[in-house]
Amino acid sequence: MKNSEFSLIGRRLSAAFRLLTEPLAVCGAEEVPADAVPLSSVHRCIAVAMCRMATRGTDVPALYLGEDVKAGCCPGGLVHMGFSERSDDIRWFVSTGRPDVRGGVAEYLKADPGLVDACFACAGPVTPPGRYLVIRPCRTVTDADVVRSLCLFGTSEEIRNIAALVHFDRADPFSPVIAPWGPACATFVSYPAGMAAGAPPDAAFMGPTDPTVNPALPPDIMGVGIPAAVARRMIRNLDASFVVRRPRVAFPDHGRGR
Repeated sequence: MKNSEFSLIGRRLSAAFRLLTEPLAVCGAEEVPADAVPLSSVHRCIAVAMCRMATRGTDVPALYLGEDVKAGCCPGGLVHMGFSERSDDIRWFVSTGRPDVRGGVAEYLKADPGLVDACFACAGPVTPPGRYLVIRPCRTVTDADVVRSLCLFGTSEEIRNIAALVHFDRADPFSPVIAPWGPACATFVSYPAGMAAGAPPDAAFMGPTDPTVNPALPPDIMGVGIPAAVARRMIRNLDASFVVRRPRVAFPDHGRGR
């Protein structure tokens, strides 16, 4: 399947799940696309910039990030995209804090710094998908784009249905859809795009489980990062699944009651 067909995949998934958001493609590039602007021009947080592109639209069809264009971006996000080295301070900032690290300010997302180290070790090294990471709506994907994964934003009902379709042709009831620990940008980008060496290659990643983005993300919106190969399977399974064959179950008329 050619990468240009991801514009069709995005359109099909959007229609099937009745999304009011733009499906996004995570791509790699060796040159800056002519239609792209630095990601930090939308927001310093990669996940928030993506959500804004998907839910409210932007004036540009593509965002990019790279080793030579990362000013203004979240330092932690740059680590999880493979464009910066991880500082030892992160293990304290993410967990319990330490007086000499950022004045003792901490996020309290892990019980102790050793657990932060263990999670980073499990995720493994992160390799960018090219000289540049490019994120664009699926409808703008061209032959020149190397699509690594998709990211879909939706309501809880829409995301539940998406997760159910991922499970459609799987025997394992546990691993096809994962709600991973880590920053929102890892859930939406580096895990599903195969950039993190330890991320399961055949799973979708639902979340985020990162409460630090709650002030900037709509409270009724979730996202799911889907590897390109998994998205292809979803399209192949769509017509045989509940989404097409039992649409009143997938999309009940809540106003009419049961």
